[in-house]
This record gives sequence, structure tokens and C-alpha cells, in this order.
Amino acid sequence: MSTKKPVLILQLRPEDAISDSEFACFLKYGRLQPENTERMRIERLGIPDTVSLDHYSAIIVGGSPFDISTPENRKAPIQKKIENDFKRLLDEVVERDFPFLGACSGNGLLGSFLGTPISGTFREPVSCVSVNITAAGKTDKLLAGFPDSIDVLLGHKEACDQTPQHATLLITGEQCPVQMFRVGENIYATQFHPEADAGEFILRINAYRNHGYFQPQEAEILKRQVSQRPTPYAQAILRRFVSHYVYAQPLYSEAENQHSHPS
Repeated sequence: MSTKKPVLILQLRPEDAISDSEFACFLKYGRLQPENTERMRIERLGIPDTVSLDHYSAIIVGGSPFDISTPENRKAPIQKKIENDFKRLLDEVVERDFPFLGACSGNGLLGSFLGTPISGTFREPVSCVSVNITAAGKTDKLLAGFPDSIDVLLGHKEACDQTPQHATLLITGEQCPVQMFRVGENIYATQFHPEADAGEFILRINAYRNHGYFQPQEAEILKRQVSQRPTPYAQAILRRFVSHYVYAQPLYSEAENQHSHPS
């Protein structure tokens, strides 16, 4: 498959190994070819002023160790720059209803831009959890045909306190109510990680064991926990997003609807 315009993948992770692994997961589960992507690691210099949406088919944003809810006087200069850069970028994304998928940090950045408070009220430990698709979610193009509940991998110290105004809640959870939402027709955000699998989360557990997501002594237990169940539907969200916006391919087939684990 080929596309005339690449997908812009924005990454915020300072650790080379984790950033590279995250990018590889975007390629694998998005079924993306490297030549159909433009990768930017913005944790160093932020988003260049020269970035133009006209050059891309879509934008995907990954996770990061930054917390939006950190008091301003404790944020590093690069975090402040990234947040300001995203305000500039998202202003145009929302105005144009440009295809966008933000995962975890991307979710918080979009929610904050839309005026939703971001706090630790609905934080969740590193885990594999079941989340529920809302009535609106069942009719969304990225989720149609999914079961009522799906398993996802997540771990976050903050989340949206509520669904952003004028957004549509697509997936909710018992511990964290805003798990996925859509703005307009083409802008999406997930609190969970649609690009991740158990192997990827084990790498992140090793890398972030001292970052406050969990107690360091819990690492081995968490590795076993995230390996208990696959998360094929979460990964299908990423695949469908890419199929629709990057390759202009059908989102899913009847055969996929008939199987409990879409490939």
C-alpha cells in the first residue's frame, strides 16, 4: 500500500530505546510502512514552526513522561515549549477537523487544549483493564463491530476529569471514565495505548520503574499482569485509523466483525 502524503508521528519520550520501540509498534500495529511516515522526536526541540498540515495525511501522537498537571513553576522549559507548540498545532487541527490520534499524553494534550481539567483524580496503575464502548462508540467508524467491552493496556498519573465540551465519549472505564473521545469527525484521543502489546509494556515498566507510575518493587508483578491477556481490539483502533486516513482503505471487513480477535 502507498499514500501520497505521509502520516506525521510525534514522539515525546527522551529514552532512545523506548522511543524507537514505540515507533516500531506504531508501524507494526498500524501496518505502516516507514516510507509512509515522518517521525519527529519533539522532546528535544519541540514542534518546528515549519510543520504544515498540508504535507500530511494524519497525525499520531505517542506517550511521554511529562504531566500536564505538574505546577507551572516545576515544569522544565522543554515541557512548556511542547505544550505551547501543541496549542498552536491543535488550534489548526481542530479548526480543520484534521485526522489526529493522540494516545495517553496525546489524549491529555488534546483534552487540555479543549479546556478540560487534567488531574490525578482518575489515575490508573500500569495494567491491562477492560473498558466499555459507549452507545456513541458503537456507531463510530473506528469501533463499529467491536464487543461491548475490550481489553487495553494503560498506566497514567493523570487523565481528563471529564469529557471535553463538544466532544463525544466513545469508550469509558470504571476507574477512569474518559478512555476515548472524538472531536468533530476525525480527531481522536485514547487514554490507553492502542500501539502497545505486552512486550512493549514490559520495556516501559523497566524504563519507568522510578517515575512514579508504580512502586519499583511491583515491577515483576506488573510484567506478569500485562502479559495475561492480548489487546487486539485496542490495536485494531490504530490499524483502522491508519487504514482510513493514511491509506484510504476499507476500515474493516465482515470477516473481521465475525471474529472475537481481529488481526
